[in-house]
Amino acid sequence: MIIKVVLPLLAAAGIAVAVGEVLHSQQVVPPVAPAGAMPEAPFAETVAGVGLVEASTENISVGSETAGVVTRIFVKLGAQVQAGDPLFELDGRPLRAELAFKQAAVKAAEVALENAHFDDAISAQLTSKQVNTVNDREEKRFAVEKAQAALVQAQADAKMTETNIGLLTVKAPVTGQILQLKVHLGEFAPDANTAATQPAVLLGSTAPLNVRAEFDENDAWRVRKDAAAVGFVRGDARMSIPLTFVRFEPYVVPKVSLTGASTERVDTRVLQVIFSFDRKHLPIFVGQQMDVFIDAPSSSAAQNDPK
Repeated sequence: MIIKVVLPLLAAAGIAVAVGEVLHSQQVVPPVAPAGAMPEAPFAETVAGVGLVEASTENISVGSETAGVVTRIFVKLGAQVQAGDPLFELDGRPLRAELAFKQAAVKAAEVALENAHFDDAISAQLTSKQVNTVNDREEKRFAVEKAQAALVQAQADAKMTETNIGLLTVKAPVTGQILQLKVHLGEFAPDANTAATQPAVLLGSTAPLNVRAEFDENDAWRVRKDAAAVGFVRGDARMSIPLTFVRFEPYVVPKVSLTGASTERVDTRVLQVIFSFDRKHLPIFVGQQMDVFIDAPSSSAAQNDPK
């Protein structure tokens, strides 16, 4: 009796579940609106490319000539610096001790030279009185020259150490803004060759900014330096800014994915074009991507009016 009642109920429940799944699968899911509207080309005929914002001096990776422990940091992230301003300093106690030793060697060489001059003067007097031989006179003269050379060598050694001490203070090569600061007090900073992929300081001039735009090689012939160009900030199609042509990068390079991995490439080549712009009050930052559109002629117009 129980089986006769339960089995029909289970069958009815299974049918209800199946019908519900079918109805649910047939529901139309409304499309999700994009976070930001896509930019529309402002020209009737255009060439589009993707650009990366960079400093007008290009992004300069500043590193130390030598390795050492960071003892002083003179700048803060985002600060404006002038060419020649100190950025950070490494521990110089070993080199300063070495300099003191070499300066003492310079002093000893100066005394040795004075003594050689004194002996040479005495020898000259004795030779004039025919007390010394000519050989004795020449030995004293050569001793003076040897002492002079020793003094020059000691001074050069001290100067080299002074130069090495000066290299411990890393200075800004250009006027610009500190974009990245990857050194901290007490850390061991490797030399520039060792830290090629992670510079101690990244800086560049941000007034104005540049954008490095890449255009497919198939469209390279349509890009003109005197054509109008506009850049759109990613995420807000309303935020556009006119671009000013700076230069072509004359070598067409393999396209590099803008994910940050330098080894990630696709099977195409691109022409890189540098534009500049004044960001004014717009929140545009170095390293940000932009969509770049250039007013481009049609095929027939380009043939009649070559670049």
